[in-house]
Amino acid sequence: MGKNWLITGVSGGLGLALAQAALARGDTVVGTLRDKSRATAFEGSAPGRSFAVVFDTTEPPENISEHVSEALRLAGHIDILVNNAGYGLLGAAEEVSEEELRHQMETNFFGPLHLIRALLPHLRERGSGHIVNISSIAGYLGFAGLSVYNASKFALEGLSESLRQELKPFGIAVTIVEPGAFRTNWAGRGLRRAGERLPAYAELSSKGDRNMERNDGHQQGDPARGAAAIIKAVETTDPPARLPLGADAVAAVRDKLESVVRELDTWEPVASSTAFREEASEQR
Repeated sequence: MGKNWLITGVSGGLGLALAQAALARGDTVVGTLRDKSRATAFEGSAPGRSFAVVFDTTEPPENISEHVSEALRLAGHIDILVNNAGYGLLGAAEEVSEEELRHQMETNFFGPLHLIRALLPHLRERGSGHIVNISSIAGYLGFAGLSVYNASKFALEGLSESLRQELKPFGIAVTIVEPGAFRTNWAGRGLRRAGERLPAYAELSSKGDRNMERNDGHQQGDPARGAAAIIKAVETTDPPARLPLGADAVAAVRDKLESVVRELDTWEPVASSTAFREEASEQR
């Protein structure tokens, strides 16, 4: 039997590729968009199986609950929730304004959290389901000039790890997807930059701008192949906790793991020296 998906951010990129792949399999997809003008086109891609719900994931939780209810009305039930909507924010932590910081966190972290909370009663009642949170390799490895974006994705990954444990007794799986560089609009028109550029970070800002401009449109990651990998992970009986996407993401994860182990080995004597000395305590 076909699966029913709720995928946020299906106007382009990985979200659209995943929606198209699911629809091509005969599945049903409720896709969320912020642009009402694109809703008709999405619904026309597979009439009767492709449904659009127009909203912004930064809306208040009560609005999110109403949109989830609409998705359930359209599809009947949801098997898989994919939190894909999000964007990158280029700028050092000191440069990002309070408004920019909060909007980043609202979009990349609180939006997915509110959607999960709204859908969980339905999934628990069904005793099955799969939550797929689209993070980034930047949710596992920090990058200078993307500190707030890193923070939003690290928060999403921490939430996901705990959810995986909390929801396992209810038959609900949780998978974190960590794409590397994919040929989407993330580094192009989807990327936002801090409104204030401080002279102290001029070199960092310039380097970040050059990298984004150079890579945009030339990334090795194919969204269609990324979507196929996600579907494979969802179909397996033992889905992964983390799924890096792209050889660059796999290499970055390995490099960090090796770095963490090296540092842990170096500092283990100090780290392990903090326990009470029972013998000394007894003598006192």
